Amino acid sequence: MKIATWNVNSVNARLPTVLEVLKTCDADVWCLQEIKCVDEKFPRDEIEAAGFNCAVFGQKTYNGVAILSRHRMSDEVRHLPGEPEDEQSRYLEVLVEAPRPVRVASIYLPNGNPRPGEKYDYKLRWMDRLLAHAETLLANEEPVVLTGDFNCIPRDEDCWDPKVWGDDALAWPATRERFRRLQWMGYTDAFMACDGRIQKYTFWDYQAGAWQKDWGIRIDHVMCSPQAADRLKSIAIHRMARAMEKPSDHVPVIATFAD
Repeated sequence: MKIATWNVNSVNARLPTVLEVLKTCDADVWCLQEIKCVDEKFPRDEIEAAGFNCAVFGQKTYNGVAILSRHRMSDEVRHLPGEPEDEQSRYLEVLVEAPRPVRVASIYLPNGNPRPGEKYDYKLRWMDRLLAHAETLLANEEPVVLTGDFNCIPRDEDCWDPKVWGDDALAWPATRERFRRLQWMGYTDAFMACDGRIQKYTFWDYQAGAWQKDWGIRIDHVMCSPQAADRLKSIAIHRMARAMEKPSDHVPVIATFAD
């Protein structure tokens, strides 16, 4: 089974690119972030025609997450517990009913800038809620894959220049500490387990020729419970998507698991 994560940066604005990537990058499950549309505006017909079932948790203009699966999906969870007044669409979880089922979540973690301030406070609260929920999922002892745009640069080696990013919310110590807590809890970073090389990026800004200069950061992650990590075989960052016509500023990351 192949599980992919990709921040598409508006599914409708980039629909031809999205459909081409779905066609050329073979994956059974796609976790999308920043779809930037309400559920009713999601291009369900086109994506179902490509062979996928759709679970969508949208939001007008901002945020929004979706999960596409070649298998049936059930047990849908929208929102993280812990802050009922939070109206942002950033978390969607389903059970993918493959021959060997796996629970999958598409995550769009808050950016947190500018820091300090309310946006960063919200980011940390959101990460604390994610940690609490992730711990409850471990108690079920089932394969779980938490994947998406975590807006976290885990190491200095995961960005093109630590001096540029050092004060940013994505690399600030409190952000990294919470990401490490997810690992200490028992979740495996699929990239670190299967690759781990430095300066392998998943995001390049549209500004200042970042793509051409390879000024990137690694912020899109695949985190596996022990039961999922036991089945993990490989990980791939599909850089080619950043060079396509009208690309997202993120590229897909695809993890392969034993069936």
